[in-house]
Amino acid sequence: MDNLRLLLDGFANVASPGNLLVALIGVVAGTAVGVLPGIGPAMTVALLLPVTYGMDPTQAFILFAGIFYGGMYGGSTTSILLNTPGESSSVITSIEGNKMAKAGRAAQALATAAIGSFVAGTIATLALVLVTPVVVRFAVSLGAPDYFAIMLLAFVAVSATLGGSRVRGFASLLAGLVIGTIGIDGVTGQQRLTLGIPQLADGIDVVVVAVGIFAVGEALWVAAHLRRKAVPVVPVGRPWMGAEDWRRSWKPWLRGTALGFPFGALPAGGAEIPTFLSYATEKRLARRPEEFGNGAIEGVAGPEAANNASAAGTLVPMLAIGLPTTAVSAVMLAAFESYGIQPGPLLFERQPTLVWTLIASLFVGNLLLLVLNLPLAPAWARLLRIPRPYLYAGILFFASMGAYAVNAQPFDLILLLLLGLLGFGMRRFGLPVLPLIVGVILGPRAELQGRRSLQLSGGDLSGLLGGPVSYTIYAVILVLLAWPLIKRFVRRG
Repeated sequence: MDNLRLLLDGFANVASPGNLLVALIGVVAGTAVGVLPGIGPAMTVALLLPVTYGMDPTQAFILFAGIFYGGMYGGSTTSILLNTPGESSSVITSIEGNKMAKAGRAAQALATAAIGSFVAGTIATLALVLVTPVVVRFAVSLGAPDYFAIMLLAFVAVSATLGGSRVRGFASLLAGLVIGTIGIDGVTGQQRLTLGIPQLADGIDVVVVAVGIFAVGEALWVAAHLRRKAVPVVPVGRPWMGAEDWRRSWKPWLRGTALGFPFGALPAGGAEIPTFLSYATEKRLARRPEEFGNGAIEGVAGPEAANNASAAGTLVPMLAIGLPTTAVSAVMLAAFESYGIQPGPLLFERQPTLVWTLIASLFVGNLLLLVLNLPLAPAWARLLRIPRPYLYAGILFFASMGAYAVNAQPFDLILLLLLGLLGFGMRRFGLPVLPLIVGVILGPRAELQGRRSLQLSGGDLSGLLGGPVSYTIYAVILVLLAWPLIKRFVRRG
């Protein structure tokens, strides 16, 4: 009850006109930068960090929280409309969202993303208030073998359930793992697959990979087919979600929330794993799985809910144990330290007003995002009426600008073109794109946790087994891999 009383005090602080204005500025700025590939909320918070030095700490963190949530939603807008993820956590949304947009259901995709973000963000922020101590104890109890098992589950889930065949899914995953290993080995310090090119020593940024595979690959694919057939005019369709859309969305919203918050609270978590798992889960549970890959609304509702729930979950380890799990929380941690505030177990005792006002501002920011973006869904959808040559010329321009902004190196533009050609080839031969992105994002993390497990066990493979959590996950992996045989055996029986 003390937590709820402190939360009500936080709402009283946020309700002042000045703090509400700061929250509004934060969500608008976050949404604006979220739609630009490569310029995400982490970069925006870092750029605004010097500007906030003269601000009251409470207002500064309300601003940062608004940017955080706004950026999460803004990344889904271009994923749905233009097949161009603004953030790595929005990659999964583009698979079904862009197919819906091409079928004239862009407004419905944007609406389910907005409402799902609101539902998940509200529930997850309430969970942040109620179960933070329990989640932190669980997260701290997990070891390297458990994290390694979780990432293996993500690999198998997306590779075995996507695409026309498992072979193509695992081939795409292998390509992503190879790209993810480019750079300097974090353990030995040796360069791997850099071909002697200094710019590859730091690896290839995941934003460059995602923008190249999705945006440039899509633009090349469209350009290759423009002269073969007339350019279809994409209909805007009905502006709002119908009763059937609501019926098919509410369960994925809740399941995505249940997946996103715990993963966000894990020290090695983040938004990528739960969005991948949410998509795989919705495809498994769907009454019409054949719609997946052709614009299933469940494939937008679930991952977007997981994305926003994870955003609230990442604040649990940052506030409670001072451990950032995402780039945004790392920058926010630096902001805490710049004000002489040390996040950790004593933060809730020493700075209760700041902490509970920040948490209350998450509720307010969620509501502001819904009020701002839900009425704008039909207006956003009309962007698809722009003629294709002009639309994709603009996509290539912003994709190049976003990729260049990551490291400010012209070499990234060459990589962008090469990855775009790879994305074009994958579309040509029917390879699913998502396993490649999963391999790039999670491959280095899985390698780190796996090698750490082996180091702790002196090189014994039993070190990868861990405890009950990893045993359970490995059992799920075996079921996923053996499911075709199990299904055939059940049918014969």
